[in-house]
Amino acid sequence: MAKKQLMEDMCAEPARYFRAPSDVLRDRRFSDPERLEILSAWDRLAHAENGTDAAIPDAVRAARREVECRLAAVPASGATAAN
Repeated sequence: MAKKQLMEDMCAEPARYFRAPSDVLRDRRFSDPERLEILSAWDRLAHAENGTDAAIPDAVRAARREVECRLAAVPASGATAAN
């Protein structure tokens, strides 16, 4: 399966591919921006299914914050974050 198709599938059903949001952080196939895309999709799906921000699992939010912090720490010169 091509990586693009895999990303699309994972964003459509992240819980099918990962048991926990923290597993997305450890998946070495993806860069931090790709991890954030998967976690953002998981966040949106949880919100849509439950209809309220309070119902979004804390684990998804914590994983997103971790990736966002890593991305914010990357110098603007174009360097990439370590995976």
